[in-house]
Amino acid sequence: MNVSPLAGHAAPAAMLLDVSKLVTAYYAEIPDPGVPAERVAFGTSGHRGSAFERTFNEWHVVAISEAICRYRRHCGIEGPLFLGLDTHALSVPAGATALEVLAANGIEVMLAERDEYTPTPAVSHAIVCYNKGRTSGFADGIVITPSHNPPDNGGFKYNPPNGGPADTDVTRWIEARANELLESGLDGVKRLPYESALRAATTHRHDYLGAYVTDLANVVDMEAIHGAGLHLGVDPLGGAGVHYWPAIADRYRLDLTVVSDVVDQTFRFMPLDWDGRIRTDPSSSWAMQRLVDLKDRFDIAFACDADHDRHGIVTRSAGLLPPNHYLSVAIQHLFQHRPAWRAGTGVGKTVVSSGMIDRVSAKLGRRLHEVPVGFKWFVGGLADGSLGFCGEESAGATFLRRDGSVWTTDKDGIVAALLAAEITARAARDPGELYGELTREFGEPAYDRVEAPATAEQKRRLAGLAAGDVRCETLAGERVLGIISEAPGNGAPIGGVKISSATGWFAARPSGTEEIYKIYAESFRGRAALDRILVEAQAIVDAAL
Repeated sequence: MNVSPLAGHAAPAAMLLDVSKLVTAYYAEIPDPGVPAERVAFGTSGHRGSAFERTFNEWHVVAISEAICRYRRHCGIEGPLFLGLDTHALSVPAGATALEVLAANGIEVMLAERDEYTPTPAVSHAIVCYNKGRTSGFADGIVITPSHNPPDNGGFKYNPPNGGPADTDVTRWIEARANELLESGLDGVKRLPYESALRAATTHRHDYLGAYVTDLANVVDMEAIHGAGLHLGVDPLGGAGVHYWPAIADRYRLDLTVVSDVVDQTFRFMPLDWDGRIRTDPSSSWAMQRLVDLKDRFDIAFACDADHDRHGIVTRSAGLLPPNHYLSVAIQHLFQHRPAWRAGTGVGKTVVSSGMIDRVSAKLGRRLHEVPVGFKWFVGGLADGSLGFCGEESAGATFLRRDGSVWTTDKDGIVAALLAAEITARAARDPGELYGELTREFGEPAYDRVEAPATAEQKRRLAGLAAGDVRCETLAGERVLGIISEAPGNGAPIGGVKISSATGWFAARPSGTEEIYKIYAESFRGRAALDRILVEAQAIVDAAL
């Protein structure tokens, strides 16, 4: 990883987004469906792109929205559609475009009261709560967000009636219809003028904030946090939860300081990320520099990204916790402090998350459910309560209510952050100290992710590798115990390969958006062994390609 000399510093003025030019490009630039990069393409969580590159423009949003309307009719989804959006510059215009199409199709749309920005978990929570106990008339949702990605990005996610990110069969259906619409010049699309769509009898307002905040005590022990008198800090990073945090503090009588309530679509307040770009990534030590500098002011502090589906935990003892560290501590705590959870409730993790999770789960006697990258793979287990906690190495997680029923089926940065306060209140030690205890019991893993260039053809071949295509008997001097190309938890292709030994592993998979592949690796024998794994991993993958 080549770290930019600007990483962790404020962006020079010349680098800041020209919002008016971006919004103009959203409306003025028309994508060419004959150019693969300009077509609708759903990645691990929705369609994402930039108006400047003709990868996220009005035509994309019109086509996807119309395709979703047709998908709803195809599946008989007749309930309301919960529509939320984050603080990126393209989210408001895209939200207006989507409403024009949804209203023209006669869909009952639930907009936020006072046009509040809406966190991804608040939309998932609304869908789950509405559909509870129903046998028909199910609701679904759209979240307009590119998550933590740069200011010029826009994103569009569809959450079906299960409340979580749409599975591949759903996104392929929507993607195919959307691209057909692009190819036809949007022929057959239904659309109303925006003012007419706002006044339509099918357009309603929903109190996402009130419903979500009021329900929080059923998933996190808010009384324990209040009773401990903890001094908490939160940085919303200019994201969709900016008004949720004061409401949470007021309702639950918390000593919580919002270190900044600024919303600015240039995100000029963000320290630059490792590559010199602006991202609201709460797991990045560079992007989180502002809150890390304040760590000694608080007993525990946290941040969330632009749509508040990811978390970052800052402790006095260890500063910013790597996501894998916090996930391990959260699992250890939850399965010891949720007596109403069923004995068979398991732990969900992605194949590129830490082996520390495996060790903690085994000690707890809990089943480990290991799936490919993408939160959509956890939705079923969260919905039926068979998975108590689900997390991924990129700082996304959610968990069940205290009674063992479903809370959200999408990532929830807010409850993951508040859980850090519950843990600190219950243990009288912060999550950084508790992770230190885990390393003394299980060893201290070294973890890293690196990138290497790959052509489109090499990426295709890597994604299609089978375990038998890889020749490898040892890894960093240890005997290889497993080579997989399918996830153990559900048998789904991982889009690459994972090789494991007794104390280390690596996984390689292609990027969905760049001409690179990524290698994730971990060793419980220290940094030197990890570096050896990374070198060998690249050689093994290059040979396979």
